[in-house]
Amino acid sequence: MSVLIDVQGLGKTFSDTSVRLGPRPKPVRAVDDVSFQVLTGETLAVVGESGCGKSTLGRLLLHLIEPSEGQVRLDGTDLTSLSKPALRQMRARMQMVFQDPFGSLSPRRTVAQIITEPMESFGLVRGRARQRERVAELLAQVGLPAAYMDRRPRQFSGGQRQRIGIARAISVDPAFIVADEPVSALDVSVQAQIINLLQDLQEQKNFSFLFIAHDLAVVRHIAHRVAVMYLGRIVEIGAKEQIYSAPQHPYTEALLSAAPHPDPDRRQTRIVLQGDVPSPSNVPSGCAFRGRCPIAQQICAVERPPLVEVAPGQSAACHFARPHPLTGVAA
Repeated sequence: MSVLIDVQGLGKTFSDTSVRLGPRPKPVRAVDDVSFQVLTGETLAVVGESGCGKSTLGRLLLHLIEPSEGQVRLDGTDLTSLSKPALRQMRARMQMVFQDPFGSLSPRRTVAQIITEPMESFGLVRGRARQRERVAELLAQVGLPAAYMDRRPRQFSGGQRQRIGIARAISVDPAFIVADEPVSALDVSVQAQIINLLQDLQEQKNFSFLFIAHDLAVVRHIAHRVAVMYLGRIVEIGAKEQIYSAPQHPYTEALLSAAPHPDPDRRQTRIVLQGDVPSPSNVPSGCAFRGRCPIAQQICAVERPPLVEVAPGQSAACHFARPHPLTGVAA
């Protein structure tokens, strides 16, 4: 598979310029020196605790917010260097499925108007008759009847609204979709249906996903590769099988130990992390995870571990990552 998204040294710092009296808050480093690739037709899941920078990363990739530094390339084109008109044309190739199916759809518009808006914006489908025909096709693809197109969002359940949001996202045949916790606001019974729908559509259309989530059970079902974030940085990335069977970062191990396992015979001892996540405006020196890490030593307070390969296709940012038995590579 070819590389669709290439991210190099991406970073975002937020500064509160609204404070006029007294000391200004420290800048918040939401995303810090993040690099990775997403292949065509691949799902890369990004996991981590709330506030670790997952959603900010997704918006940076779509250029919904300006990065402070770094590059995002889509099929070799650097999005960060494009003019506004050129970037607008590229937006047809990258779309987003939002977390909240209740807030992401305009209550004043019909389903047909919601789904046709992107197509009209990019001049893809002209004429009311053809637009309605296309809306019916898209609704069928997400498992909804064409008769729903003249209804408004308030008339649907959460799962149905998310299907409408997915239909809107795929209406312009994008190559890349950021799905920002698309099932976290839904009932458990509905989550599996939406996940299966996303997988079916990906198989049919061969688009790539950046799938943002905190539920490791969902990630295990949908992802090809997994990236683990902590305080704005990727601390581990690798194939799903590698991350779940042989995690190399203590934070990844802690996340996995807290996830329920369907097989009661394979339950493992839960790793309880001490303390809270540090503030992104006051990140500790060295390894940001060291204050909660059960194996931290003096070097962790002095030197920030780089993200290095610890096994073929798997990288971790830990001074004590175990070497792979074949390659001998270690941090």
